[in-house]
Amino acid sequence: MPRALPVWVRVPQRPPYFAVLSADGRRHHARISGGIMQIGFIGLGNMGGPMAANLVAAGHDVVGFDPSGAYPACVQPAPSAAKAAAGRDLVITMLPNGQILRDVAAEILPAMTKGALFIDCSTVDVASARDVADQAAGLGVVALDAPVSGGTGGAIAGTLTFMVGGADAGFAAAQAVLDVMGQRAVHCGPAGNGQAAKICNNMILGVTMIATCEAFALADKLGLDRAAMFDVVSTSSGASWSLNTYCPAPGVGPQSPADNGYRPGFSADLMLKDLGLSQQAAQTVDADTPMGAVALALYRDFVEQEDGRGQDFSAMLPRFERRSRSAG
Repeated sequence: MPRALPVWVRVPQRPPYFAVLSADGRRHHARISGGIMQIGFIGLGNMGGPMAANLVAAGHDVVGFDPSGAYPACVQPAPSAAKAAAGRDLVITMLPNGQILRDVAAEILPAMTKGALFIDCSTVDVASARDVADQAAGLGVVALDAPVSGGTGGAIAGTLTFMVGGADAGFAAAQAVLDVMGQRAVHCGPAGNGQAAKICNNMILGVTMIATCEAFALADKLGLDRAAMFDVVSTSSGASWSLNTYCPAPGVGPQSPADNGYRPGFSADLMLKDLGLSQQAAQTVDADTPMGAVALALYRDFVEQEDGRGQDFSAMLPRFERRSRSAG
């Protein structure tokens, strides 16, 4: 029997609307009867589970598959990924990496109805996203890569940001369902550009978090109070999301994982993965990204050689506190 997960609920802001497209981008029909979509959802973990539950709460018919056997109580379980995708108007995936995406796509795309929409919300390499989009187009399925920002909290609350790559018509067709799961969706251009936007964003995030943690550790050794440091920098040229919204210093600024023992909102493991994707992409296109490369090396040491595995990515601060310049 499937293992039930908690039910997450969010009320949509406006009635769902959907348009299924033919392979050439033309609208096949403009509205599912009553606004109800037949959705397959594959990958029902910490992110996918609440996203699927929000779709159910909005009135959609959601069939899901996860190899772990864990399902939100409100999602109808399917025996396989192909069964979850067969005959659905829309299929959404949330998967760990590009190879798994390729494997799942090879299974589900032949089972999907021509003209259906396939939205992959995983964070994967750009090449995998573009190859899967090409495969989908050859089978008459409209594919979008739509990685997310906002973490598990955003997935539960339905406040994710989607960075979307794919055809204009496909993005227009997906807008309503993305609105149920998130608060913002940005069309970044053709297939793969959603993934490009995500990895560029997270390269910046990783670099700025390291710099923020270094600065707090330096301020401590200089005798500067952390609250004073935050008050100055958060309103000065050093301000960033890493400091102002997700401050790595406990008891300073808004509530963040630092105030909860660095239990992950966004884990160091996932930051390591995303920085790896950024450097893989940089190598592919011969882009010079020295700060991204240094950030990758630091997070690799933190996760694989130190105590960072399973901690929030902002736990770099206690790491720097323990270290000295001479000892490294």
